[in-house]
Amino acid sequence: MDHELAYQPLYRLRELIAAKELSPVELAEATLERIERYNDRLGAFITVTDDLALDQAREAEAAVMAGEPLGLLHGIPVPIKDLEGVKGVRFTHGCVPADEIAASDALCVERVTDAGGIIIGKTNTPEFGFSGTTENLVYGPCRNPWNPERTSGGSSGGAGAAVAAGLTSVAQGSDGGGSIRIPSCLNGIYGLKATQGRIPRRHSDMSSWNPINNSSVGPMTRTVRDAAILAAALAGPAPDAEYGTIQEEPPDFEAALGRGVRGLRVGFNLDLGGAVVDPQVAERVVRAVLVFDELGARVEEVTFGPDRNEVMFQDFFDYFAAKGYACLGQFLDDPKSQEQLTDYFRETLEHGRSLSAADCYRSLNKIGFYRAETARFFAGYDLLLTPVTSVWAFPIGRPPEVVAGRRLSKPAWRFFPFTFPFNVTENPAASVPCGFSKDGLPIGLQIVGRWGDEETVLAASAAFEEARPWADRRPPEFDD
Repeated sequence: MDHELAYQPLYRLRELIAAKELSPVELAEATLERIERYNDRLGAFITVTDDLALDQAREAEAAVMAGEPLGLLHGIPVPIKDLEGVKGVRFTHGCVPADEIAASDALCVERVTDAGGIIIGKTNTPEFGFSGTTENLVYGPCRNPWNPERTSGGSSGGAGAAVAAGLTSVAQGSDGGGSIRIPSCLNGIYGLKATQGRIPRRHSDMSSWNPINNSSVGPMTRTVRDAAILAAALAGPAPDAEYGTIQEEPPDFEAALGRGVRGLRVGFNLDLGGAVVDPQVAERVVRAVLVFDELGARVEEVTFGPDRNEVMFQDFFDYFAAKGYACLGQFLDDPKSQEQLTDYFRETLEHGRSLSAADCYRSLNKIGFYRAETARFFAGYDLLLTPVTSVWAFPIGRPPEVVAGRRLSKPAWRFFPFTFPFNVTENPAASVPCGFSKDGLPIGLQIVGRWGDEETVLAASAAFEEARPWADRRPPEFDD
């Protein structure tokens, strides 16, 4: 696969296909060749769906030649995170005892294929998405294209690595505590977590009726425009979607991209109430914040209570673990399955099992408070800017115990103190590349909007992208 073709954005590939200058079959074959060439070095894909992808590509090519209307993703290879089912394809959830063949397509898979997309494979993920990095016992670790000895983040680590290394132009991710934004940040790409319910999932079991949800499917891309296109293909109500789906049709995400940020009231904060951040990360984020001022936004520093982040994390983690045990406790309770679980998955389920009903009520009550508090904040601001993670990509299996001289209370979880709050509150949030560490690893800026307002988040992301473009920066080992 020509490396220039490998790094073409979705919107350009779509134009080439529509003009009959690029065949969907040729693109699928080239993508499969690039995955075969690099996946052993990255661990981005657990399963590659060669036959399915080529069959879908032939159908897409026939539609082009017949002059049929083309969908938003027509002929574009799209990998699916292995927490979503593709009918007839191996479905691992990153978990050895959960390995199965999917009986049906997930809703996001249906929407990708309905828009003409090509399912190219299933990307690597930690066990049931229960980690901010991507290691499991099914496949092994996913590696960062900028330095394969470093983590790609998680839980959409395979998706992030695939896009950053030019294996695909876009990927589907999901985000329950930062799982789109963390790997987007650490891999130097763009990722959007929409408002909870904007991009729904299908009812799968009784857990999907939960009125307090925190996980959302979304796009991971190299450009903001590509994210708007993929989000448009994924968004909107469905008759069998989970509880909490936004029932109105989504706005025109692409149309929002040219609005800019002039006149917007923008708050920025570097600790979200006591979180720790490496000085290099803080410096790159402050530089990015100054760009918004240059673009005409009304930027001001805002503050939060000194212990807010740690207290909020405990409430989030209690809820996350309790929900995990309620949905997946059978793996912990079965001695044979327990032997095949990762430490991080087992420990989280054990914490969930240890909680009382009163503990769960308290965490749910606090979630309601945080949502009201955040709504009050956004009554006065259009956007909030923060770091995405406290650090850049670290060695695989070695999350930082100390950052900026402070010991982290829970290293595997506390290096991303800026993302989980907006799963709790359901606000849309994006990770935008904003620079590199001194050793050449990506750093990200988080752009958070008020509930339901992906348009302003996308507009701000596009304005920053135009002012400080990033898509031409490529991992050297994969730019050939």
